[in-house]
Amino acid sequence: MVQAITNVTGTAVPLLLDDIDTDRIIPARFLRCVTFDGLGEHAFEDDRIQDPAHPFNQPQFQGGKILVAGRNFGCGSSREHAPQALMRWGIQAVIAESYAEIFFGNCVSLGMPCVRASRADLEALTALIKSDLNTVVALDVVAQTVTAQAPAGKLVTAKVEIPAGAKQSLTTGGWDFLGQLVEGEPHVKAQVAKIPYLQKFAV
Repeated sequence: MVQAITNVTGTAVPLLLDDIDTDRIIPARFLRCVTFDGLGEHAFEDDRIQDPAHPFNQPQFQGGKILVAGRNFGCGSSREHAPQALMRWGIQAVIAESYAEIFFGNCVSLGMPCVRASRADLEALTALIKSDLNTVVALDVVAQTVTAQAPAGKLVTAKVEIPAGAKQSLTTGGWDFLGQLVEGEPHVKAQVAKIPYLQKFAV
């Protein structure tokens, strides 16, 4: 079944820093892995070693689904390992001021929405998340809005941007090539049945 991504809701991880490159997201020594399994535990590993107060080290941010970042997020080398590490850590969406183009494309191909917000809105989101760790952030990809609601009642809302092509791919399930293949199995079998030399492969 094709999986459409229309919204992501959950707690958030504040990391409002600029020019975070893919080598910081996942250090180069982890690129030797055969699969992406286990990459999540190494997300931001060097930054976390250097700074014990890094949000990815803090127990209060474990389980966060939405990452709030700054300008030019995901710059540097075009390694797919970076969004894979974030996703396997638990991040399902990113809200930032801007993105490196290849990093953005890799995220969308994994079904991870990356939306742009103004600096002022990112600062307001970060302040609320830090002031109340139970704040729930809701990203609506279709409406292109983000809403952060603290249990005490404080609310932050903002408009966000996402390129039309990426939005369509996510909200229609176009990013999910494996799901499309599974859904198209009857058509594949019908086509195989029409080609004589493929009969021995028919199931």
